[in-house]
Amino acid sequence: MNKAWEHFKTITHHKLLVMDGCFRVGLYRQGLLHDLSKYSPTEFRVGARYFQGDRSPNNAEREDIGYSSAWLHHKGRNKHHYEYWIDYSAKEIEGGMAPAPMPVRYVVEMFMDRVAACKVYHGAAYRDQDPLAYYQSSKTPPPLHKKTKRLLEFLLHMLAEQGEEKTYRYIRKRILRKGWH
Repeated sequence: MNKAWEHFKTITHHKLLVMDGCFRVGLYRQGLLHDLSKYSPTEFRVGARYFQGDRSPNNAEREDIGYSSAWLHHKGRNKHHYEYWIDYSAKEIEGGMAPAPMPVRYVVEMFMDRVAACKVYHGAAYRDQDPLAYYQSSKTPPPLHKKTKRLLEFLLHMLAEQGEEKTYRYIRKRILRKGWH
């Protein structure tokens, strides 16, 4: 197996799924630009080296060397990752870091990213409940701003309960046109 080719096919399949979802809700620019940094040498070489086909190569790199250089590069360049929005807090909190609220369009792209990742890794066994189940399986909750968390969880639950078509229509007609409060 040529790991570089398999990695290229996997990230391209993922990108096309996110692009399709973004286009369906009207986020054309984000769909086109989604995850382009994965094709950069910094991220692509690591992805090809650690490619396994059933999970993120970043996790394998993290297990091997204790961190993921590709992920550190990726999260700082892609606003659909909540880690991009972690900043020093003006208030005194432990660690001095706090999540900032994500703009709605990036929360929607993050949602599409999670749906696409589950579709890629689950293949034909994918169900609309999978992104919510994956989110809930985290040992520690992600450090999301309360507004960001509320919207992401709302969308994940809506997808699980009402399906993709209704959820995408709601995003397009309600959330992206009228905002989220």
